[in-house]
Amino acid sequence: MPEGERRLMMIVMDGVGDAGGARSAKGARGEFVHEVTRRPIWRLLLRGLGVYLPGWEMPAGALRARDGFGPPAYLNGDAGFGLQISGRRRGLEPDREIYVRGRENPSFGIVVAGPAAAIGSRVVDAEVLMRFARRLTFEELFDTGDADSVPYAVRGARAVENAVFLDRAAGIGLCVEVDPVSRALTCPLYVRLGGPAERTVRVYGVAAQPVGARS
Repeated sequence: MPEGERRLMMIVMDGVGDAGGARSAKGARGEFVHEVTRRPIWRLLLRGLGVYLPGWEMPAGALRARDGFGPPAYLNGDAGFGLQISGRRRGLEPDREIYVRGRENPSFGIVVAGPAAAIGSRVVDAEVLMRFARRLTFEELFDTGDADSVPYAVRGARAVENAVFLDRAAGIGLCVEVDPVSRALTCPLYVRLGGPAERTVRVYGVAAQPVGARS
């Protein structure tokens, strides 16, 4: 794949700030919001919302899952959120954008927007969503006319550490991340999208692993 085409697909995510107001919030609520919004998955979510839902109200932080979130989402223990999808269909081609974070040892992130049925599973958890995200990343980076693109596409797919899926029609979204230390997969964020008249985005989150476990 020509280098010029790769650059068109990727935007370096370094330097993207936390959501406004997260640091100024006080108490346990403020600590939770800061813990959520300082992570790469949050910044990737904001990127995706800006691309696929321009003009919508951006979330300033996340609500704890205990504040209520409702179906089709559920909590799956330490793995975070999951989704129960009513249907699945092959051949659907959701929109997607690939982002790169870091330079020497880059990690990839992908934002996907389309019907949740495209994921191909009635139950979508962290493993299912990451597998889907890595497959789409490989397909996006692989050039059928260039055999040399295969190693690059494989490395890119393996380097996906954050993925955001947004189903605009159903009003839902799910975010998956790889823990940088334990390499465990979790879905720490669930997204509820308001209708076109509201243009609101509400995000529910679960607490990350203790900071000591991440260092």
